[in-house]
Amino acid sequence: MTCLFEYGRYAVQIFLVMGGYLAAQSLTRSRNLKTTRDVLKTIINRYLRLFAPYVVALLVTIACAWVARFWVQDEFVGQSETMTQFLAHLFFLQGILGLDAISAGVWYVAIDWQLYAILALMLGMFRGFRSVVWILTVLCVASLLYFNRHGAYENYFIYFIGAYGLGVLAQLCKNYPDPLVNRFARIAIILAGLSIMASSFHQVWLRNLLAYVVAITLIFFGDWAYKDEARDQKHIRAHKLVNAVLWASRRSYCAFLLHFALILLANSLYIGWGMSLRHDGMMALALMMMALVASWMAANYLYRWVEVPSRRIKF
Repeated sequence: MTCLFEYGRYAVQIFLVMGGYLAAQSLTRSRNLKTTRDVLKTIINRYLRLFAPYVVALLVTIACAWVARFWVQDEFVGQSETMTQFLAHLFFLQGILGLDAISAGVWYVAIDWQLYAILALMLGMFRGFRSVVWILTVLCVASLLYFNRHGAYENYFIYFIGAYGLGVLAQLCKNYPDPLVNRFARIAIILAGLSIMASSFHQVWLRNLLAYVVAITLIFFGDWAYKDEARDQKHIRAHKLVNAVLWASRRSYCAFLLHFALILLANSLYIGWGMSLRHDGMMALALMMMALVASWMAANYLYRWVEVPSRRIKF
């Protein structure tokens, strides 16, 4: 548990780099960023895409937290939610306003939307991608070397744009159709890497190195496609594995939103039944696995009943 507490958060760097890579893939292929109205429409549609499952998950978490407070008196459960707190969550402002989070993962949803909005604004403001590359490089280096090392900025995009921007640059390095932009992006990502190496002589920040390694990996392997050309048994098994990955990936946002609510219920059982007093480790592990399975079961229904129908809501 100590290892997870110290190093589990490093997974966020992978999320951020992948998020930047996929956002750049989507936005650079779009031809709908020519005017201010188009940019605003894109940003609002992104918000609406996140909104419906997010609100339902918040309500589920509030209900589970209400149940948990009968048995669990711990910091992670928090105080009873207020209407101001709930409204702030609806507009992704809870961190900026200094309010307690209702759920453990909602900060990431807010940051993801901020980063997507900033990228859309940059692509809409600057017609030449070379300008976007240079501005993004400056923001990346500033974030990695300064802002990312000060907790006061962790509720704002500037804290995370270092890793996110590396993902964007990785996409532009290889997959953008203009060779000149590819060359500029390669130079930019090399400069970012040199900056990370130079700063490591002063202090090694493993999360920055991890983000850079993920970005380089995406440059070489990010556009590999799943292939199902052969008919032998080996490839049939691989195809089933791919289907399982696709099934989980489509529901992963809902699972991410719901997992904290199920963790609250699992802790309530563990403490309410007195297992915490006996330090029953095996039962704790069993409840963790039950919470994991229940999260994915609930995520499947949230995806089918809320996320998929809500995609029709857009400007």
